[in-house]
Amino acid sequence: MTTKKIAILVIHAPANGKTPFHTIFTTGVGPGYIIYKNDKSKLTIPGSTVVLLANDQELRAEGVLAELKPAAKTKTGKQRYNVHVEKWTKVHYKSERLNRCGVAVIDC
Repeated sequence: MTTKKIAILVIHAPANGKTPFHTIFTTGVGPGYIIYKNDKSKLTIPGSTVVLLANDQELRAEGVLAELKPAAKTKTGKQRYNVHVEKWTKVHYKSERLNRCGVAVIDC
């Protein structure tokens, strides 16, 4: 029997340069992240772990992905998603390598 590996979604705050870490942590919604199709297909929705980073403040939280809601596309047609997360917990800071959109999907 093969078990599916669950990928981890990492998002950076501030989201879109606008929404700070504490707002995302409090509301459970990270707005407007570009997540590429091949990365999105690796995620278990709901269920994957989400890591929220604020590198400039050395803050990190982890939670459980509840939903990815499509948001407005970019001018170049890239899909943005509002990342809905439950059960945030602040954890010890550790940086992660992110793409230019402030996102990473890490295979486990």
